Amino acid sequence: MKHILRCIARMKRDQTGATAIEYGLIMALMTLALVGALSTTGASTQDQWEGVADQVKDASEGAGVS
Repeated sequence: MKHILRCIARMKRDQTGATAIEYGLIMALMTLALVGALSTTGASTQDQWEGVADQVKDASEGAGVS
């Protein structure tokens, strides 16, 4: 029983994995921010390209090109 209690106490003091976990959490937050930014940028970019496509279509119809 004493051996188990010593192992548990040693695990409580051990901080070697804390840095890896912190870096993992930072990367997860950065990934979420990147996905959110790309989603927003993608939607506005799509709207702009659709506007360009409409203008090209209107211009080609006005010029008599089918």
